[in-house]
Formats: sequence, C-alpha cells, structure tokens
Amino acid sequence: MKKKFKMTSAFTVLIIIIAVVAILTWIIPAGKYDDKGVYQTITQNPQGIYNIIAAPIQGFFDAVDIALFVIVIGGFLGIVLKTGAIDGGIGSILKNLKGKEIWMIPILMILFGIGGTTFGMAEETIALYPIIIPVFIAAGYDAITPVAVILLGAGTGVLASTVNPFATGAASEAAGIALGNGIILRFIMLVVLETISIIFVMKYAKKVKADPSKSIVAFMKKDNEEHFLGDNNEIPELTKRRKWVLVMFALTFLVMILGVIPWAAKFNINIFNDAYNWIASKAPIFGLQPNTAKTYWDVYSAVGTHSAALGDWWFGQMTVWFFFMAVLIGLISKMKEHEIVENFVNGSRDLLAVAFIIGVSRGIKVVMAAGGMDATILYWSSNALKGLHPGLFAVLSYIFYIPMSFLIPSTSGLAGATMPVMGPLAGNVFQSAGLAADFGKSIVITAYQSASGIVNLITPTSGVVMGALAIGRVPYDKWLKFTGKILGILFVATIIFLFVATLF
Repeated sequence: MKKKFKMTSAFTVLIIIIAVVAILTWIIPAGKYDDKGVYQTITQNPQGIYNIIAAPIQGFFDAVDIALFVIVIGGFLGIVLKTGAIDGGIGSILKNLKGKEIWMIPILMILFGIGGTTFGMAEETIALYPIIIPVFIAAGYDAITPVAVILLGAGTGVLASTVNPFATGAASEAAGIALGNGIILRFIMLVVLETISIIFVMKYAKKVKADPSKSIVAFMKKDNEEHFLGDNNEIPELTKRRKWVLVMFALTFLVMILGVIPWAAKFNINIFNDAYNWIASKAPIFGLQPNTAKTYWDVYSAVGTHSAALGDWWFGQMTVWFFFMAVLIGLISKMKEHEIVENFVNGSRDLLAVAFIIGVSRGIKVVMAAGGMDATILYWSSNALKGLHPGLFAVLSYIFYIPMSFLIPSTSGLAGATMPVMGPLAGNVFQSAGLAADFGKSIVITAYQSASGIVNLITPTSGVVMGALAIGRVPYDKWLKFTGKILGILFVATIIFLFVATLF
C-alpha cells in the first residue's frame, strides 16, 4: 500500500526555515545602516548548528509577552467555557439566525477589518478563534471558514491600514511625513479589498455548506465536530447567570480593544489618560501609577505590566486584564477555588502549543539579525530601484517588500529597518518626475504595508498565522491551497492601485 504523504508539523517547518536562513548567513555578506542611513559592511557572522538549535529558545524569550498572553487567554477561556455560557450563546445565535448564518461572515469581517486598519488587529484575534470556530462548525461550515473570517478579515484591514500606528504610523514617522498622507488611497483600497475578501469567503462557505465534500478539510469533518462541539449535542439553557457571564466576556474584549488603540499617543484623544490619572491621584488604593501617553511610550521597552490608561496597553496590561477577568467570571459563576484553578490550568494547557509556535517563529528573525543579512538584502534591493518611472517604482517597491516582509514579519520592525532608506529614495524618484516628494513617500509606505499585510496572511514566520491554524486544526498546506486564489487577486489589485495612483 502506498504511504500517504503527511504534511510536517508547524514546528518542523519553522525549524527548517531557521536552518535555511542560517545557511544563507554564510553566503550573504553582513552589513548594517549607521545613524545617517548609510550602509556599511561588517564582519561576517555566519550562524552555526548551535545558533540554529538556540534560535527557537531565544525566539521564545523574545516573544514571552505574547506567549504568556496566549497561555493566560487559554486559562480565561477554560473558565468561560466551563460555565456553559458560550454553548448557550451559540445555541441562541443559531436559533435567532434561523438559516441566515451566512451573514455572520460580512458582519464579523467588517468588524475585524476596522480593527486591522485602525490599530493593526492581529495578535489580539488569537483569543477569538476558540469562540468563533464552534459557532461556524455548529452552523454547518468547516473549520477553514471561521479561520478565514478572522484571519482574512483582520489581515485585509491591516493590508490596507489607514491609521494603524504600528504600520502606517511607524512608517510615516520613519519617512518624515504626516500620518494622513495617502489616507484617501488607502481608504479606497480598504473598501475594495475587504469587499473582495468577504465575497471570496462567502462564496466558499456557501459551497461547503451545500456540499461538505467540497471542503478543503472535508476529511477532518467528523473529527472537528467532535473536537469543537463535543459528543454531547445538547445545548445548555442560556440562564440569567450565563447571560451575565456573556456580558462579562464581551466586556473583556471591548476593554482590550479600547486598551490597545493609542488614543492619546497617536490621535491626541486624552479622555482615557485624563480619567486614569485622576483615579490614580484620588484613589491610591487601586495602585495605579500616574503617567502620560508620551512618558509611557518613551520607556515602553521597560513597561512590562506597569499600569496604564486605556490606549497605552500592550501585552503586559492585556495579560493582567484577562487574568483578572478569568477569576472574576469564575466567582460570578460560583465556582469553588479549586475549580477556578483547575479550569484555568486546563484551559492554558489547550493553548500551550500555540504559545510555543509563536516563540519558535521568532527564532527566524533571531538568526537573520545575528547574521546581518537583512541590511544587505535591503541595500541591494534599494540600489536596483533607483532612477525608475514613479509607477514602475511603486510596483517594484511592492514586490521588493514581499520577500522583505518574510524576512522581517514585524510591521513596525520592517518600517524601522527599511523606511529611512526607502522613504528618501521614493522622494527623489518622484521629484525627478516632477511630483511631490511626500507623495512618493506615501506611495512607498502604501506599498510596504500592503506587501507586509499580504505576506502576513500566510507566512509561517507569523505567530498569528501559525497560532490561528493550530487552534483551528487547519493544516498549513490546506491553508495555502485555500488562500492561493484570493492572494493572487489581492496582489494584482494592489499593483493596479499603486500604479494608477502615480498617474494623478
């Protein structure tokens, strides 16, 4: 009997990529950019066997904030799921929709798209997969559908970021232009590309529901139903106490979203910061340390779990919040102390693999940076783009940023590493053609964030992608098969937008 090919695990794929990058550090010269943005070669630092083995460990150290966040979210969900409130809520949703479940797709994708375009919603979605997937499975769809709703919904929003401070904001600051430059183009792209993604997912979902054998993961149908829905098909009653749990559950995510949008630091909206400082000064019993958005972000690397106003939160503050709400929901549900602890630990265990995947994926960046090859690749590519027509420059910049986005999966990290070089280069190219330098910079920023956005929908170096697929039990090769067509459409559409924009 012919042995059936089995796709290697996400861990193995990531280790192989780390090894390949390590080999390239022996071939590609090492370099760096100085404070003035001038490239210079440095002593070669090729990465060996020990570096390959150590990279996932160092990557986990580097990603400990998001990894711990995922583990605590697992504990939070373990307690919530044990209350039966989610199951009761799912039953209520399905009953009220009465065969119109398909409308969950555009509604949710629009919401995730707004989150993606405004504050780069990505890692924050990890907590939502275990909640949304069972709703779609129970409605007759496959596991790929809800994963696509979240990943493509938020990811397309990030691709067409309008005011996302971690993509558009970071790049605009590095290029020396205002955040609003190019916002009209990016808003039009957001509407068009998000609509394309929604239609694509809805079309696939309708096909799968009409004929489950058409699902890309049809062979996992029974197993996924047992895993996400359990053997017991009886839906618990949505009691008053469970409704309160759902309210607290929704409040947890609402506060998280409010917490990560940089109201004061980026949008000069100080209401949350003022309220926070007032409480900190008037009610010291809460233990809040007074601060402003500016001082908070100036010492961001040392912030950790430092208390902060809504808008100044990141993984430390979000982890504290989810931990607190997990305990509070357990108490509201009248769980005993040992039940809260047991359910929290069991829930954390369910997402432990996801936390490790996120850490291992960071190992790729560790090896690449240590070998100094990222700066060299940037230098070679930027030289090849000099003296081009603005439209061709925009398109080739987009293509250039695709491999760069794979090498540097962090949007803010990619902006910081490349925009001090690409921004002035774009300005010079556009000025030579009689166009405004700032216009050229805004175009290259759009090219950068679009490339980063499309790559981060599939790259195995992204903890968000690999974590989402792990939670949804979607094999990586099946995800590539599913996204192949939509990625091609988004790729071509982005090129058209970039080229046409240079003609006006």
